[in-house]
Amino acid sequence: MSRYDIIRLPHITEKAAIQKDELDGRLVVFKVRPEATKGQVKAAVQGIFDVQVESVRTANFRGKVKRMGKYRGRRAAWKKAYVTLKPGQDMPEFFDTV
Repeated sequence: MSRYDIIRLPHITEKAAIQKDELDGRLVVFKVRPEATKGQVKAAVQGIFDVQVESVRTANFRGKVKRMGKYRGRRAAWKKAYVTLKPGQDMPEFFDTV
């Protein structure tokens, strides 16, 4: 699994923006593969963005059961990673869209 397979996309929400401000812009939130470990996420972020990672926290989310008329289905399960950068490190500007 390559580092580009581990990181799916940035998870930009209001809550993530508030937490980022509390840590002076050192927190970035990503949607990652559910099988990815903290070590793999750390290595992927360091390799892709050329930054130093201080810590990684992860959260698993189960897919919700949804209905479409008489049919039931389930949304896919997903995983979120909170990546804290070391002091003095910065992510590229496109993460500042919030």
